[in-house]
Amino acid sequence: MTLVKICGIKRIEDVEYLNDLKPDYAGFVFAESKRKVDVNTAYSLIKNLDKQIKKVGVFVNEEVSVVKDVAVYLNLDVLQFHGDEPQDYIDNFDDYTVWKAIRIIEKSDVFRLRDYHVDGILLDSKINGFYGGSGVKFDWNLVKDVKDNLKCKFILAGGINADNVLKAIEAARPDVIDVSSGVEVGGFKNYQLMKDLICKVRSVKW
Repeated sequence: MTLVKICGIKRIEDVEYLNDLKPDYAGFVFAESKRKVDVNTAYSLIKNLDKQIKKVGVFVNEEVSVVKDVAVYLNLDVLQFHGDEPQDYIDNFDDYTVWKAIRIIEKSDVFRLRDYHVDGILLDSKINGFYGGSGVKFDWNLVKDVKDNLKCKFILAGGINADNVLKAIEAARPDVIDVSSGVEVGGFKNYQLMKDLICKVRSVKW
């Protein structure tokens, strides 16, 4: 079964939606982004989050000490590195579940998976000026065989919404669907879009 991560949580209303719909992961962005939250805001949101929903901290080229401080303070379940972090940077976080994002625009980008030994590989669209959250999909045919060659969790992101999520799952068979802008209206999380996407993902058995 494919799991669901809703990323870019920044309002108490978002948390209320999550608690009702119960996706598997909630993402909190600590990098420069329109969805960025400060640590204290994240703390107040997480305090109200259903304990069954795992907390993912999203970082981009952040200092190791800062990531560790945030992870401890918020008791994060997953650290997601969405920048240019090499393996020797990631090795500082052996005590945590780590996901590494790789941005894809052509087949050669897929080969970068070999550079990392992590708990999860997240594939996202490569868009100039964006480390993530662009809302633009890439060609899922480029990664249709990734699942067969990965020994870790496979997370798919980039322009996924309720209208195309079933095609995404059929094409790439990811362990986790990661969505942010695809469940937003006017830059804010939308309950109905979240519900539609989660229901569609959970209708698939493979």
